[in-house]
Amino acid sequence: MRQIGIVIYDQAEVLDFSGPYEVLATAARLCETPPWTVALLSEHRMVTARGGLVVQSHHALEEWPALDVLLVSGGVHTRAMENRRLLAAIADAGRQAQWVTSVCTGAFLLARAGLLDGRRVTTHWEDVAELRRGFPALTVEENRRWVEDGNRLTSAGISAGIDMTLHLVETLHSRELAQRTARQMDYHWQR
Repeated sequence: MRQIGIVIYDQAEVLDFSGPYEVLATAARLCETPPWTVALLSEHRMVTARGGLVVQSHHALEEWPALDVLLVSGGVHTRAMENRRLLAAIADAGRQAQWVTSVCTGAFLLARAGLLDGRRVTTHWEDVAELRRGFPALTVEENRRWVEDGNRLTSAGISAGIDMTLHLVETLHSRELAQRTARQMDYHWQR
């Protein structure tokens, strides 16, 4: 069974992690035999997300499992970008994972961890110029819901992360499961 981990941190955008979490958990629930488990990962067990939402992750830094899929959520990422322990954990997890993904400004953390060099990527429209300036080794694409480059998937903001995660379900399992998941969530999947 695949292990999927979603990285969160203080000031992570709630729907950047809860949207993909819901997609992956719903898809697993719709299968007779769940094809994966999904867990929230963070440096410390408790995280205060955007809007003051307090979230308890499944695994603190020392307990992160080996991952098949790494997803880094976006949000106010400036402090996380300076967190060497968190970046090292993201780099380690990403080097071992089959898929490395991000929602919104999570691409900044993947880039800082050295996991996107030479790749085509995207992020939230407000942050495209900053990502280009900060990481000239990336090809940052605008006006894209998500960008797939090899085993790297990056998405624009919030709802684009849900679309990208449905694409990930399609890639890891089947289009039929992705479509059933979107229908179960009453969500219009923008492919």
